[in-house]
Amino acid sequence: MLLDAVGAIHEPVAGQARIVCLVPSITELICDLGLAEQLVGRTGFCIHPWETVRGIPKVGGTKDVLLDRIRELAPTHVIVNVDENRRETAQALEAFVPHVVVTHPQAPHDNLPLYRLLGGIFGREEEAERLVAEFERACAAATATPRPRRDVLYLIWRDPWMTVSPETYISRTLELFNWHTLPRECASRYPEIELGEFVGAVDHVLLSSEPYHFHDEHLAEVVAAMDGAKVSLIDGEMTSWYGSRAIRGLEYLDAYTRSG
Repeated sequence: MLLDAVGAIHEPVAGQARIVCLVPSITELICDLGLAEQLVGRTGFCIHPWETVRGIPKVGGTKDVLLDRIRELAPTHVIVNVDENRRETAQALEAFVPHVVVTHPQAPHDNLPLYRLLGGIFGREEEAERLVAEFERACAAATATPRPRRDVLYLIWRDPWMTVSPETYISRTLELFNWHTLPRECASRYPEIELGEFVGAVDHVLLSSEPYHFHDEHLAEVVAAMDGAKVSLIDGEMTSWYGSRAIRGLEYLDAYTRSG
């Protein structure tokens, strides 16, 4: 049975689908499953693989979706995500799209049912199982060597400073390498914080490349505020993107945490 993140049952597609994807990482996954020719719409943030998606119509952003544009594209399926897209958007789509597929990976191994869900819906079971095997191999290799525990602050925004809660995909991915994000208890998934609260409490501050694109110029600012902690940039796509990029993410984090 093909169940999405809200428990909706999806049947395998008979023939060609018309897919609009509102989730950047899953747009890449759709292409890696061999479904690029069935992809008729994407967000402006769906940029991988660029040579493939550059000619596919854009339908706004992940939060500011152009519903009328999607209606014009007449998709059979729209793929959305609990964190990336607004609930109101998904509800509005249900009024005119035959199949709205809701995704919500919350930990690295949630990629396996994600591969199988999309592979099963769109007739790419063999390609999905190939990705499952690649993920399992990468995960086993990346986590074979135990890491010393590190308490880290993972910054995703500036002015105000924002981080991630332990319940997020990012935190659970870092936990595979024994890197634990602070604060351990949060009222929201992406809380606003004051850097001074974490002085002396964290080993490493990570400045992500997304959604706020931290650069070298921000390092000095954070170093000055976080006396004694190591501060470095990190590729946000490798920590937060699920789908097929998660396989490369494991390899990236294997090397990154060895040097940290």
